[in-house]
Amino acid sequence: MAVQYKFPEGFWWGSATSATQIEGAANEGGKGKNIWDHWYETEPHRFFDGVGPESTSDFYHTYKEDIGLMKEIGHNTFRLSISWSRLIPGGRGMVNPEAVTFYNQVIDELIAQKIEPFITLYHFDMPLEMQQEGGWENRAVIKAYAKYAEECFRLFGDRVKKWFTFNEPIVPVEGGYLYDFHYPNVVDARRAVQVAYHTMIAHATAVGVFRAAKIEAGQIGIILNLTPSYPRSQNPADLRASNIADLFFNRSFLDPAVLGEYPAELIELLREHGQLPAVEPGDAKLLKSGIVDLLGVNYYQPRRVKAKEHLPNPYGPFMPDWFFDNYEMPGRKMNPYRGWEIYEKGIYDIMVNLRDNYGNIPSYIAENGMGVENESRFIENGEIQDDYRIEFISGHLKWLHRATEEGCNVKGYHLWSFMDNWSWMNAYKNRYGFFSVDLETKERTPKKSAHWIKAVSENNGF
Repeated sequence: MAVQYKFPEGFWWGSATSATQIEGAANEGGKGKNIWDHWYETEPHRFFDGVGPESTSDFYHTYKEDIGLMKEIGHNTFRLSISWSRLIPGGRGMVNPEAVTFYNQVIDELIAQKIEPFITLYHFDMPLEMQQEGGWENRAVIKAYAKYAEECFRLFGDRVKKWFTFNEPIVPVEGGYLYDFHYPNVVDARRAVQVAYHTMIAHATAVGVFRAAKIEAGQIGIILNLTPSYPRSQNPADLRASNIADLFFNRSFLDPAVLGEYPAELIELLREHGQLPAVEPGDAKLLKSGIVDLLGVNYYQPRRVKAKEHLPNPYGPFMPDWFFDNYEMPGRKMNPYRGWEIYEKGIYDIMVNLRDNYGNIPSYIAENGMGVENESRFIENGEIQDDYRIEFISGHLKWLHRATEEGCNVKGYHLWSFMDNWSWMNAYKNRYGFFSVDLETKERTPKKSAHWIKAVSENNGF
């Protein structure tokens, strides 16, 4: 095929997932409980169709076949996460030998198939015992996380060169401490801010451990879901609303990760409202030393905001939403299944921002994808004809290509996800994969997009 959009040499084509979302075997192989196992046991009704994390897509047993399929569709890279509660049940203490065997086998199989493993240390799955000690509110948990990171680098760093401390660290803050869609379902901005701050302290601590481990040719980064905040208009009130949304939802992690410090405006805003976290001497220096080598960017949808229509309720809990309202742009393109706007240019705007304001740090799209409900409607001749997914990916890739042409330091593109996986409270409601997964038989079947991405990867463009 004639290639109109050619990507830079050595571009990373692949996909991403996380331990809790695909491994299954939640009660096998010596794994300890994490907050998802616990929450599902206590409140199963909060999960779509009552489906919990026990077996998910069963990667624990089918990794070899799955990695073979990745190879078949042209992956040269794949991001997975290690489950802290599987590797060190309880979060502290002895390493679980069955987990070491499993992760070694996965890593070795990926390398044997010439797929470079990228590994995330923490993807939303706090060991239950650590959460019972306060989770990221408690600095003692940071110490345990640093020890866990050290074990990972020691065990797997001879083969794994790309490491990420956290995936979307703002999500457990929003879900667990502000908006009640993750365990522990707290609604308290002050605690949310503390959790966010300690997460970055944990990140910087792990970066220090990584640098001390001297992994040859190793790089350490973080994966952030960056969501451009677009104002309704150029009115100063709308601009201020979008700036504050950006401070809360993007720069609260992006600035410390890439620049080594928090935005002064954010600190001022939190101070003004009595929401500053407790800090310790030496923290500022620690954050400076935690600047990443590589940034993963997750992008699904834009955030559109406008000035508040009404004053916030003075008796309600403090929220970021005190400063802006969400805005629905007329005529926007939608993914109706997820209720999300599709705005491909956002991916370009993110990369230009990184180029111009963040030293053009090496970065890649670590997640982008389209969740669709009831995809079996689109089966023809035994295959899901997911042309909507091909259109979604190619639309984003065109803008990503333009960013590379304009000097943005973009290294790759990973879809969420290789195969349909379990999505937290949504379970299997929306499907995201290149391969569909039959929940009864666990059988994998390629969708039309699987053949398409194979060609893209082989041609390094489309």
